[in-house]
Amino acid sequence: MTDRVDLTEPQACGQLSALAHEGRLRIFRALVAAGPAGMPAGRLAEQLDISPSNLSAHLAVLTGAGLTQVRKAGRQRIYAADLVATAELVSFLVADCCGGDPELCRSVTANLGAAAIKACN
Repeated sequence: MTDRVDLTEPQACGQLSALAHEGRLRIFRALVAAGPAGMPAGRLAEQLDISPSNLSAHLAVLTGAGLTQVRKAGRQRIYAADLVATAELVSFLVADCCGGDPELCRSVTANLGAAAIKACN
């Protein structure tokens, strides 16, 4: 894995733009649910009832935005959400929360932490 740099505003806009489509958001959420192991493209298409050609186009957008990764396993392509990039995007969105006032931000960061814990249980 390569060292990451801070997410820039244009990168965040690209990632948010990639997620601002109902089909891509469904794909991304399914890949997040699949965890680091990911999911073969064929199974993803079946699960979400998306044609392989549409799935391929949507995955290209998500991968181009840095939100998903792909690896080959034999003849299959396995897609997975890039969970580090996802965490960086969320961090970018709340980086200036409440003007940096720790008292005001405490509830926001607590809710983010609780949501992450709930998602991982």
